[in-house]
Amino acid sequence: MIDAMKLCQMAKNNVNEVTTEQLQQALRDGARVIDVREPAEYTQGHIREAVNMPRGVLEMQLNQHPDVAGYDDALQRIADKPLYLICKTGGRSALAAESLERMGFDKVYSVTGGMSAWAEEKRPVVAGES
Repeated sequence: MIDAMKLCQMAKNNVNEVTTEQLQQALRDGARVIDVREPAEYTQGHIREAVNMPRGVLEMQLNQHPDVAGYDDALQRIADKPLYLICKTGGRSALAAESLERMGFDKVYSVTGGMSAWAEEKRPVVAGES
């Protein structure tokens, strides 16, 4: 039997991870960020540019991302640019990245340390729905 911590560590070993510093640089270049936390967590504080798509529904809602919604080839369009996933500490985003890789995404990154690291480093956060 594998516990949740072990499962997350296995996922982290299988996906590309980036630091919060790398994410902040990518944001300057117009990166797409998906916050895979639950809506209540997201509204307490998130990265301004992040779109909230909880891990539990990510695969089903990805084609509704604001950058690609309405296009017949939405998944292909969103796969064309790097996609950064963030959660609270990096576990859920690693699991989500692993899932998207299985769907064929090859430019997907999980943020190491997640929003906890982002906030600890005093990087900009907004609260509310935005």
